[in-house]
Amino acid sequence: MTLSRRMMLATATALALAPVAALAQDSIKIGEINHYKRLAAFAEPYKLGIELAVEEVNADGGVLGKPLEFIFRDDQGDPAEAIKIAEELMTREGTVMLTGTILSHVGLALSSFAAEKGYLYLAAEPLADSLVWASGNPQTFRLRASTWVQAAMLAEEAAKTDAIRYATIAPNYAYGQDAVAAFKENLTRLKPEVEFVAEQWPALFKIDAGAEVQALERAKPDAIYNVTFGTDLAKLVRDGGDRGLFEGRNVYGLLTGEPEYLDPLGDEAPEGWFVTGYPWYALEEGTPGKEFVDAYMETTGETPKIGSLVGYMTVQSIAAAIEKAGATDTASLIAAFEGLEIEDTPIGKLSYREIDNQSTMGAYVGTLAVQDGKGVMVDWSYKDPAPYMPTDEEIQAMRPAE
Repeated sequence: MTLSRRMMLATATALALAPVAALAQDSIKIGEINHYKRLAAFAEPYKLGIELAVEEVNADGGVLGKPLEFIFRDDQGDPAEAIKIAEELMTREGTVMLTGTILSHVGLALSSFAAEKGYLYLAAEPLADSLVWASGNPQTFRLRASTWVQAAMLAEEAAKTDAIRYATIAPNYAYGQDAVAAFKENLTRLKPEVEFVAEQWPALFKIDAGAEVQALERAKPDAIYNVTFGTDLAKLVRDGGDRGLFEGRNVYGLLTGEPEYLDPLGDEAPEGWFVTGYPWYALEEGTPGKEFVDAYMETTGETPKIGSLVGYMTVQSIAAAIEKAGATDTASLIAAFEGLEIEDTPIGKLSYREIDNQSTMGAYVGTLAVQDGKGVMVDWSYKDPAPYMPTDEEIQAMRPAE
C-alpha cells in the first residue's frame, strides 16, 4: 500500500475504529528514549516521523493483530538516566524492546545495558560505529547510515582534489572521534600523500568558535573536514565566514546538509561545502521518498527533517521484525532482525546485515548552495553504502567474539 493510500485510510478510519480500539487486546509497546529537550530540532521531527508511521501501521490492523504503541521518555543527555529509564520501560511499562537515542555516548550505554540484561535495542539514531563494531553485541541493531560510510563518501570526493594538507574539527565524544578516524583512514588509503596538520576537538555544544577558527587558520590547511553540528556548527560557520577561513579551501561537512542543521543557517549557509544531508525538497514525484515527504507535510504541516525519515523507518523496521518473528519475546525478535528486509521504505529496500546488525541505509551527498535565502543541497545523489563498507573479514575482526 502506498503512503498516500495509507494516509487516506488512517484519516478515514480513525473515528470509526475508536470504539474498537477501546476493546482491543493490549498494545505492543516499544520503549523510545531520546534527548527531546536539548535536541528538539532533531528529536521532535523524529517523534513526528514515528507517530506518522505508527498511525499507518495501526490503520492497517497493527502488528500480530494488536496496535503498536511507542512510550516516549527523555534521557536528559545522561547515560545513567537513560539506563534507569530503560529498566523502567522494560519492567514496569511492559515494552518489548528499546529504541532511540541521538547522542552516541548514551546509545553506547544503552547498548551495553541491553547486552547485560538481554534486552533488544534498535539504535535508531546514534552514529558511533563502535555500536555495531568494536562494542557490538547480538542485542543491538543500528538504523542510521554508519559514520564510516558517510565519512568514506566525503573522503572519496576529497581525494579527487589537489588538496594535501587537511585540518579537522569535531566534537570531542564518541561520534566525533569515530568520524575523524574514518575520514583520515579512508582519505589516506585513497591518497597516501595527504597530511593532517591540525585536529580541533571542541566540547559538544560548548565550542569557542573564535578560538577554533584561529587555530584552524594557523595550520594553513588546503582543506577542512567538519563534524560539528547544531549550535556548534552555526557558530563555526559564522565566525569562520567572518574571518575568511573557508575562502579558497574545500570544506567537507558530515551531516551539514541535514535540514535540522542547515535550515537555521538561512542565507549564511556555506556555499560550496560538500556534505551529507537530506534534500527532501528535490525528490522526484512518484518515488517512495516523495510520497513520504507529501504524507509527512500533509499530516504535520511541517517540512521533513532527516530525523523525520529516521523515525518513520524506525517504526517500519520494528513492525516488520515483529511480523517476521510472529512473537514479541526478545529471542524471536533478535532472530527476526538478523537479515530483516523491508521493501517499501522511503529510500527503497532496507535490510539489516547479519554480520554486524547494521542497516543498509545509505546517504545523500551533494554541494551546498543558497537559494531563495536558504541553504540547499545541489548536484546531489543518494549513495548505497555497500561499496564503502569495510570487508566482512575486517568487520569480523573488529566485533567482539560472541
